[in-house]
Amino acid sequence: MNQDVTNFIQDSNKWSHELALLRTILLDCGLEETYKWKQPCYTYNNKNLFIVSSYKDSCFISFFKGELLSDTEGILVKAGENSQSVKLAKFTNLKQIQELVPTLKAYIFEAIALHKSEAKVDNKKNKELEFPAELTEFFKTNKKLEAAFLKLTPGRQRAYCLHFSGAKQAATRLSRIEKSSQRIMAGFGFNDCTCGLSKRKPNCDGSHKTIEGFVKM
Repeated sequence: MNQDVTNFIQDSNKWSHELALLRTILLDCGLEETYKWKQPCYTYNNKNLFIVSSYKDSCFISFFKGELLSDTEGILVKAGENSQSVKLAKFTNLKQIQELVPTLKAYIFEAIALHKSEAKVDNKKNKELEFPAELTEFFKTNKKLEAAFLKLTPGRQRAYCLHFSGAKQAATRLSRIEKSSQRIMAGFGFNDCTCGLSKRKPNCDGSHKTIEGFVKM
């Protein structure tokens, strides 16, 4: 057992018993236990397949390729509105988990079998990505921006489109596009770190906040 995982579970006062049981279920299925992204992670042949963690109102097992599972018992939910692959088995008390131990193990073994078969999720949403009308119009007068945008990975393009489309007003959508133009031209994604200090690029590790703190002082 990984000591960091043990500490994580012990520090989770509200969900410690539930997380401990989920951990046992996963280990019983022959998985390796690691600690990644500050959460218990379970692997098979060094491939990340599951994460165990919690929200304020629930704890869960995250199935990295949950979209491929048959989900015969209907216990899986999307990790988020825009999630294309990951699905969660969420619980609000220990009894729920206890009653589903055989089902969870069946799901876990199915996920392992899918991994062995090298099955992949078909990310149709990325292939069929639709640009907001304002972005399409913006490209007509700024071909350099269009070229830079199309050089971004599909995931980064999608993140920008979701950000732009999230505004209700056309004027706000256009404003968001204009404000993001410099980042796009520089090759950065919407969620990428641009301060130059992060040791976890393209993610932000909060290094810029230290500098900001000194400036304020």
